[in-house]
Amino acid sequence: MKYIYLAGLSFLSLNLFAQKSPLKEEVAKKANAIEQKVITWRRDFHEHPELGNTEVRTAGIIAKHLESLGIQVTTGVAKTGVVGVLKGGKPGPVVALRADMDGLPVVERVDLPFASKVKTQYNGQEVGVMHACGHDSHVAILMGGAEVLSTMKKDIPGTVKFIFQPAEEGVSAGEEGGAALMIKEGVLENPKVDVIFGLHINSQTEVGNVTYRPGGTMAAVNDMKITVTGRQAHGAYPWSSIDPIVTSAQIINNLQTIVSRNLNVTENPGVVTIGAINGGIRSNIIPEKVEMLGTVRNFSQEDEAMFIARIKTIATKTAEANGATAEVKIPYSNHYPVTFNNVALTEKMLPSMQATAGKDHVLLRPPVTGAEDFSFFQEKIPGLFVFLGGMPKGKDPLKAPSHHTPDFYLDESGFVLGVKLLSNLTLDYLAMKK
Repeated sequence: MKYIYLAGLSFLSLNLFAQKSPLKEEVAKKANAIEQKVITWRRDFHEHPELGNTEVRTAGIIAKHLESLGIQVTTGVAKTGVVGVLKGGKPGPVVALRADMDGLPVVERVDLPFASKVKTQYNGQEVGVMHACGHDSHVAILMGGAEVLSTMKKDIPGTVKFIFQPAEEGVSAGEEGGAALMIKEGVLENPKVDVIFGLHINSQTEVGNVTYRPGGTMAAVNDMKITVTGRQAHGAYPWSSIDPIVTSAQIINNLQTIVSRNLNVTENPGVVTIGAINGGIRSNIIPEKVEMLGTVRNFSQEDEAMFIARIKTIATKTAEANGATAEVKIPYSNHYPVTFNNVALTEKMLPSMQATAGKDHVLLRPPVTGAEDFSFFQEKIPGLFVFLGGMPKGKDPLKAPSHHTPDFYLDESGFVLGVKLLSNLTLDYLAMKK
């Protein structure tokens, strides 16, 4: 029988180690005991969501909880972030665990007693605020993990750093935030972090399951702004205009040829989406200008460079053909790299995931064209980012409301598995290194 060796350990020995870890039963017992507490935290955060870089209330609750556990706490990191440091009873490496805190400008439509009714201003408009991506559950799960691990402090051979991160969903143009700003402010130093783990709840994965992918698991993302300028005219006399609306329509259609004709889809997926188009004020005026906002997703630096070049060429040349001009800003306000799971780390920790969730409930997944700024951490240190099931058992994934929608819904019975998973990944990694 052949075994693949990683850092001196065969998969057989890794499996045996993960399954025989003496702390597994203790983690399970402690996590089960605080399950309702985790759910209560999540419901509170869900009812009181905050947009990126404004998570003041959320941060205060987190900091108070960590301090009650005897964990060293730093607040105000990257504006509203909270970092906790738990020094184990024995020397060893430093493991970081990360949860994102921000909500989205979405009006909740789910009939829940703790549904959000929060309103705020965003990009000059009054909007609803909702945890429509599950960050409320991430915070509650990591708070639970911190409580479990703090009670096992004397047995921890190393240090655990708990990173509660603001603004994962991005920031407005000209503003800093999120993982990139946390790194800039030194979150991976003092003590220096060796490895980082994170998870994301998924509303279309059945509760009880964990999914993962070695290598590129989530796409790199660039947002873009395309401004098309023509000549204004009366809507009754279009021949007097250079119509930026017709030009923009042609640009939008032509951009789709990048995926269908320029991308080798047998190697990597890619996406070009225009999500907003704004131009004109009334029916009988052809406007001078149209602005479009969009997103671009790729899984390699080569594809990313090709997409950007083609977007600029298509937009400017299509506009030129119509007598108009097009200005392309890409990235406009946000860029995230590929969320890349360190292959050796992923394989090394697979037995730990299987021992926690059950081998049949840890599933390999295809690439995800969503993006995550956890990727900035992974550019600096080895990292593993996995997905936790949050869909009720037996539900059709195609009919389950997706993330970033008003009907987004999570089955709370899956949260306790997240607490166990983060705790066991931490303890197993530290024990291996010991």
